[in-house]
Amino acid sequence: MDGNGRWAQRRGYPRYFGHVRGTSRVKNVVREASRLGVKALTLYAFSTENWSRPDEELSVLWRLLKKYLIREVDELARENVRLNVIGEVERLDPEVRKVLFAAIDRLKNNTGLELTFALSYGSRRELTLAAQRFAEDCVSGIRHSGELTERLMSQYLWTSILGELSEVDLVIRTSGEKRISNFLLWQAAYAEFYFTDLCWPDFGPDDLKQAVEEYSTRERRFGGVRSPATSLPLILKADGHGNTNDVDRA
Repeated sequence: MDGNGRWAQRRGYPRYFGHVRGTSRVKNVVREASRLGVKALTLYAFSTENWSRPDEELSVLWRLLKKYLIREVDELARENVRLNVIGEVERLDPEVRKVLFAAIDRLKNNTGLELTFALSYGSRRELTLAAQRFAEDCVSGIRHSGELTERLMSQYLWTSILGELSEVDLVIRTSGEKRISNFLLWQAAYAEFYFTDLCWPDFGPDDLKQAVEEYSTRERRFGGVRSPATSLPLILKADGHGNTNDVDRA
């Protein structure tokens, strides 16, 4: 969710104003993702590198997060959304953790969209800690080095809470930047990427739908060759009301 600060500065506002506007976009985007049948949505809300930002900006970000969770938890419950968090959560302020974990506990039994906030998250850090934990298990005798596979490695990542949904299908990057920025490097190994010049405060449900529709036309080969039986693109079929609940091949 990139471009909050630049969005504000282009309009002559302080950077924090962009974060306020950006937070307001989350609700409708989450709702649209659920409507489209997306099973898991991970929002990169705060990276490990973001800790270097000014204290005033950080203070605004944490207040906005707490406000969002308190205000929207009832709506998320009605939408059957389950909430998760990945990252070095221990670095967050105790009051932020309190509100965050209360919301997670409230929504833990829901069975719909898996909504995950990446907070104080960095993929290199995630991989480093995963390797350390595996090494510690080897030293303690729980594991031995020869049994390490990609599947086992995935179980040591923060995203292991998502199970098979930890494998990323589509990465959407806003603000015109075309880089990964240390996000889900392992999980997005075969992901499709969608870049938009829109900054996050201007990104809405229709833009998410457009990204998903473009994704549905792509052929994913995972390093293999094109299969004649699966060469036709997937098309989201819209009904007369613009809903796209059915998926078919052209």
